[in-house]
Amino acid sequence: GDVVVCVRGGGILIARDKNDVLTLPAFEQVQQWSEHWTHWHEQPFRYAFTMQEVRYFLWMGDGGEPSDPAFAYEPASTLRQVVSKHICFAAMTAWHIYCWYRDNKFCGRCGTALKPDEKERMMRCPECNVMMFPQICPAVIIWLTHGDKILLSKYRGRNYKDYALLAGFSEIGETIEDTVRREVQEEVGLPVKNIRYYKSQPWPHSGSLLFGFFCELDGEDETIQLEEDELSMAVWMPREELPTKPDGVSLTNEMILWFK
Repeated sequence: GDVVVCVRGGGILIARDKNDVLTLPAFEQVQQWSEHWTHWHEQPFRYAFTMQEVRYFLWMGDGGEPSDPAFAYEPASTLRQVVSKHICFAAMTAWHIYCWYRDNKFCGRCGTALKPDEKERMMRCPECNVMMFPQICPAVIIWLTHGDKILLSKYRGRNYKDYALLAGFSEIGETIEDTVRREVQEEVGLPVKNIRYYKSQPWPHSGSLLFGFFCELDGEDETIQLEEDELSMAVWMPREELPTKPDGVSLTNEMILWFK
């Protein structure tokens, strides 16, 4: 019953049937396929976590071609859908852990190869005892409204092309509420007021923990000054014109629907 998350480039190995149900490969399948794959060390399988009594492992090398044609590598950045929500969440959480292991092989202080700790999810330097924990970056999702309208945007240069809310990472020395104020000012040049926390969500796509906030335009001037390096567009959209339908996955989608 164990399954394995295999990564190649920006993709995760997964099968998708005609009903849009997702399946991750079984441990035995990957063990057979991997005879011709590459891996980083003598232990290519690494335990990730257990969810709903299923144990999830990571393939620690570059994933190769599966023998079963039902499986293919799908972009991790667009892996979001309702039918197999638990599989989607598990795959993306495993992706987050995999990327952390991949990017933290050596001690940043002395350069010695790091080793997995035996008690915690941590990489430890056997030479100088530096402890490296998984990186989780706080970020905000911003529900900015003015009367019966909400501010929607679209990213520039990303695979995700649908409408989104303003968002951004918190910086050193900044409260999460200050992140809301700064991101709105930087991306669309607008002041905000009445900042209120909604809820949070882990978002492995960017290795982050998202904090959803409600806020309102401070004043009557809705003029948008678009930050074109990150956004391709931003628009005030009336409630009745919102195009969003539930995806059951993203906090952004949930917050837009909440307004609708």
